[in-house]
Amino acid sequence: MSGMPAWEFRLPDSTLWDIAAFVNHLPELTPQAHSDLAQARADVPAVWQAAGAGPTLAGCGQIVATRAVAGDTSPPAFVSADLAQGSIERGRQALQQYACNACHTIPGVTGSFPNVGPPLQGLASRKLIAGRLANTPQNMALWVQHPKTVKPLTAMPNMGVTDAHAADIVAYLATLR
Repeated sequence: MSGMPAWEFRLPDSTLWDIAAFVNHLPELTPQAHSDLAQARADVPAVWQAAGAGPTLAGCGQIVATRAVAGDTSPPAFVSADLAQGSIERGRQALQQYACNACHTIPGVTGSFPNVGPPLQGLASRKLIAGRLANTPQNMALWVQHPKTVKPLTAMPNMGVTDAHAADIVAYLATLR
């Protein structure tokens, strides 16, 4: 229960190791070296953007909405998660690590009593996701990874969920009947 952030589901391994190396180097960092680093931080936004921004899917929200209205519930081409490989236990952990419990009440995931997003109890039994897509594993992965492409005005943020984590989250959400 430390205040240390859970980065496993937010940053790639290479960035985690870079951060660990930097933290180990901090005791040797002089004030001048710190100042020099602060001056050279122009590259930092690109690193953070690459670490968690996810793909740019300009215009896909309209495509998804149009397909759903037309009755086409097949997954769009940009859903690439191998959903058959999902782990229920890792999915439960991923929901917590991505802080989904900050907005949703999720069975089996410790959290507060948020009133922002709907409770996820019974999600597997619902006919639609986001009021637009048929509740299929592929569409659930799409919603978890790219919520704004499905429903551009949703309050649900893009959390940079990877394909592997999406498969795990979908596996866990499928148990919520």
